[in-house]
Amino acid sequence: MKTLLKTIYDSRQYTLSVAEVMPEKNYDTVLAKSTWSFIELMNHIAYGIKWWEVNFVQGIDLAWEPPTDKTTKKEVIALLAQAFDSLEKAVSKESDSEELVMGVWATLDHVTHHRGQAVVHLRKAGVVPPDYVGISKS
Repeated sequence: MKTLLKTIYDSRQYTLSVAEVMPEKNYDTVLAKSTWSFIELMNHIAYGIKWWEVNFVQGIDLAWEPPTDKTTKKEVIALLAQAFDSLEKAVSKESDSEELVMGVWATLDHVTHHRGQAVVHLRKAGVVPPDYVGISKS
């Protein structure tokens, strides 16, 4: 359980760092036609964490019905932090079952997928991404 919570913490720290370093003026930029803007990606990551947590960590069927997107950098960063807080809380209440572990890994895989897209947004905006923080033993 300790390793699982540490992995969530590391993902949280890196995701929030990516969100923080993007200047707010670039939050509405898109990489190409038909792609999400940076803020849409951040909103999607936050809702995705909550959706994966409910469906795959708590085992409750929740339809995919994202709320209205947050519209400012401050709001979306708070939403991301809240989503990670909820995931950590849910995981800390559960037993270390295979289903729980698989649910967390699926959640974090989804975060990683879209955070990678966000890093490309940073590069396009001329922003150096924060140093990657991978899974550590401590």
